[in-house]
Amino acid sequence: MSTVQSTGDLDPVSLWLALARSHPAHVDYVTDGPGAAIDAIQFVIGVLSNPFNAALLALSALAVTGGLAAYLWVRPTITDIVILREKLAGYTDLVPWMIRLSVGLPLVGAGFQGYLFAPTVAFDTGANPLVRLLFIGVGFLLLFGLATRIVATIGLGTYGSALLVDPGVVLAMEFVPAFLALVILGGGRPSADDMLQAVASTEGTYYGRVDPVHLLKGYLDGATRPYRRYVPTIVRVGMGVSFIYLGLIQKLAQPGSGLLVVAKYDLTAVVPVDPGLWVVGAGLTEIAVGAALIVGLFTRGAAAASFVLFTTTLFGLPDDPVLAHVALFGLASAVFTMGSGPLSLDYAIGRPAEDPENRSGFAAD
Repeated sequence: MSTVQSTGDLDPVSLWLALARSHPAHVDYVTDGPGAAIDAIQFVIGVLSNPFNAALLALSALAVTGGLAAYLWVRPTITDIVILREKLAGYTDLVPWMIRLSVGLPLVGAGFQGYLFAPTVAFDTGANPLVRLLFIGVGFLLLFGLATRIVATIGLGTYGSALLVDPGVVLAMEFVPAFLALVILGGGRPSADDMLQAVASTEGTYYGRVDPVHLLKGYLDGATRPYRRYVPTIVRVGMGVSFIYLGLIQKLAQPGSGLLVVAKYDLTAVVPVDPGLWVVGAGLTEIAVGAALIVGLFTRGAAAASFVLFTTTLFGLPDDPVLAHVALFGLASAVFTMGSGPLSLDYAIGRPAEDPENRSGFAAD
């Protein structure tokens, strides 16, 4: 018999904690079991009640705040930043290629290794050959950039179906904004779609006489063009939600799992602080980066910080599956290239250096 309380009997905080404990986390990739059952609120209070821990967190927050304030003060005098942003804006036509690689590679890996998006959600490749073929096929087609919008739509539907089968697929939620971005952008360049479209749309070509879909692609390009400017918003918000999920669920709501990671890799030998401070500090950092991405504040800086976090995680946790993070690496690269997009605080306060009518790097018409 289940011992879980009725949700109607729980206050909002207790309900959140109960739901959080029932959800998987990325630490499941490198640990066995969920760790000790620890009251999350009491754990955080206990860590912060230590004067040294509280002082260290407060000083870190002040250092970050002071650094950002100093940057805003001197930014108008730094021409280098303006040039860098303008140069990055010129790379936005390569964003579909970045995203295709970042989701195509892990999908091929998932098909060959036998898991549904997240490495912890395995399936029997012998008993489910069609599922294996689906993942490999979608991954390869995205890598080639062939029928990209159709394949991305299939990928999005596959993710939704897998999520219904096993909620553990939520660990790979970054696939959702990636698929949505590709539905809007298409294959971009370089891609098979772009090459074939150029041949098919040229009068007198043999391929143009037999190709049945280039007219459809031309129509979809036109239909999705008004929404291209919102791709940066979709990608950065999707990344931000992933980060907040990791910070809240993996660290703060399940401190037992986080402590397992600290102990397994002897992280206190790397930075000699209380293990609890490792968990709380990592959780708060991920939440802060996620919040910055969601609201679109210091967007490229937040994307760069996320890239550093992924890199240090992979080097610090040598048995962490690389394929599980490839999509996030790709999305971070895309956000760093595109910037915040129109629906963001950066845009509202006029920080982007790109043309005001095209601050996402994608023309609307």
